[in-house]
Amino acid sequence: MPFQTALSWTLPLAVAIAAFGSALGLSRAVSAAMEAMGRQPEAAGRIQTGMIIGCAFIEALTIYALLVVLLLQAKIG
Repeated sequence: MPFQTALSWTLPLAVAIAAFGSALGLSRAVSAAMEAMGRQPEAAGRIQTGMIIGCAFIEALTIYALLVVLLLQAKIG
């Protein structure tokens, strides 16, 4: 029982930490891409493509964290 109680408190915290880390990563990636596009407008298409792919990978890590939490929540109940 104490194990289940601990998981029920820490799993939402884990999702919050993953979302916060994802938000920081996305903000840094987009900021760097916007700065790079401002410096080299002729390369904006390639920079934007790389930024979108990177953002997709960052979001995928957050979704994986959410899936792990949902699976562990099912184990609790």
